[in-house]
Amino acid sequence: MSELTLSRTLPALTLAFGLMASASAAAELVIGMQQEPTSLDPTADATASIDSMMTQNVFESLTTVAENGEVQPNLATSWEVSDDGLTYTFKLAEGVTFHDGSTLDAEDVVYSFNRAMGEDSVNPSKDIFEPIESVTAVDPQTVEITLSGKDAFFLFNMGQGDSAIVAAETADTNNANPVGSGPFKFDSWTRGDRLTLVKNPDHRDAAEVALDKVVFRFISDPAAATAAMMAEELDAFPGFPAPELLPQFEADPRFRVNVGSTEGEVILAMNNAKPPFDNVEVRRAVATAIDRDEIIEGAMYGQAVPIGSFYPPHGTAYVDLTDAYPHDSAKAEEMFEAAGVAGATMTLRVPPFPYATRSAEIIQNQLSEAGIDAEVENVEWGFWIDEVYKKKNYDMTIIAHTSPNDMGNFARGSDYFYGYDNAEMTALWEKIQTEVDPEARNELLKQGQQMLSDQSVHGFLFQLPLLGVFRQEVEGYWSSSPVLYMPLKNVRIAD
Repeated sequence: MSELTLSRTLPALTLAFGLMASASAAAELVIGMQQEPTSLDPTADATASIDSMMTQNVFESLTTVAENGEVQPNLATSWEVSDDGLTYTFKLAEGVTFHDGSTLDAEDVVYSFNRAMGEDSVNPSKDIFEPIESVTAVDPQTVEITLSGKDAFFLFNMGQGDSAIVAAETADTNNANPVGSGPFKFDSWTRGDRLTLVKNPDHRDAAEVALDKVVFRFISDPAAATAAMMAEELDAFPGFPAPELLPQFEADPRFRVNVGSTEGEVILAMNNAKPPFDNVEVRRAVATAIDRDEIIEGAMYGQAVPIGSFYPPHGTAYVDLTDAYPHDSAKAEEMFEAAGVAGATMTLRVPPFPYATRSAEIIQNQLSEAGIDAEVENVEWGFWIDEVYKKKNYDMTIIAHTSPNDMGNFARGSDYFYGYDNAEMTALWEKIQTEVDPEARNELLKQGQQMLSDQSVHGFLFQLPLLGVFRQEVEGYWSSSPVLYMPLKNVRIAD
């Protein structure tokens, strides 16, 4: 999530990169990234930028997901599903090795899943493994996974960073020295500056990999990001943090600007487990005080689509609920007074992402117009993860949840940082998760959106766009992001 996947979130959740301007014998791509993670292990940390760099580049999973959202083979070259939909038999690719030279086989798959499902697991999306009843190595190239019930998202979830296949010998050190089986190998990490990957010559698809080296440079400041791109110190910045400066790049023939979609719902999260946000009327008053159009114009310079619940506008089950709480400062003030919180002080802790910090300033003013004193606290990402996400020490926060199919966050109970525990929502998500008919599942998802809107669980703001700036020579980058990761295997630098 995010950004979470925190879901991982986005941050969303929910999130960027480039190439050296001067040509050299080796193809090197330098990518600008706004968010530096505190760990490099996607199976142990919810930070979205881990997936951006590591998943399907360094680490691999049984399946993968294409740009159009289609599930495709990966470490598993094929699979069969039993007639009752509960048993999946995966055939693994032959001759796969980890970056340390050790063999990847069915026992590594069993280990990875048992690790993710264990009682002491720190996997940020541990809930996606709950339907799994058993994982068995039939032979070195065959894995059988049995579910306790049907899971509509199972194959999709098996392609996420949370489901990466790791080795028992290196799992504990993947946070700082990741060892996977992907087309790129970890080379170095200079904290606060950059992370470098190099091509894995032993990968089964090595012949398709055009890049010899990928450098991720961490640049959180929008002005610095712009200066680095204009100086051609970077080749790409897929999650460009300054939407107001995109026209500058659009007018420059050296660059290509992309405006795509992500799975990242940006929310004003309210801690439902503590007063005053355990009162639905207070949450509804906040929703009434919010002016999404003003937030989108001021924070994103118009480059975002408003949302009224927790579901992407480009999704097949989308319901437009943006008119559920029309902006009305005077009415919101009356609602706060009726709920007994008029004139109250509420803390708004925000992580260091422009979409969050800019939105916070605008929301602070909007709540002030409704008689609420919102104190904005800008905090570092590590602090946010520890205090907000883990300890739930907050009143309000702003975050992008960038993971796909993540309405299940609202079925995670009071232990999750939302503090939202609703048996009706939990039961609905169980139906959604087990409904294999797409049309029937969409109807359930529509019910979920309506429920979250009716209960005003959070302030639903906008869908995080994928704003990217690329040198014209960079080809093969995804225009939109159906998942948290951005595979680099097919990215190349044109001659």
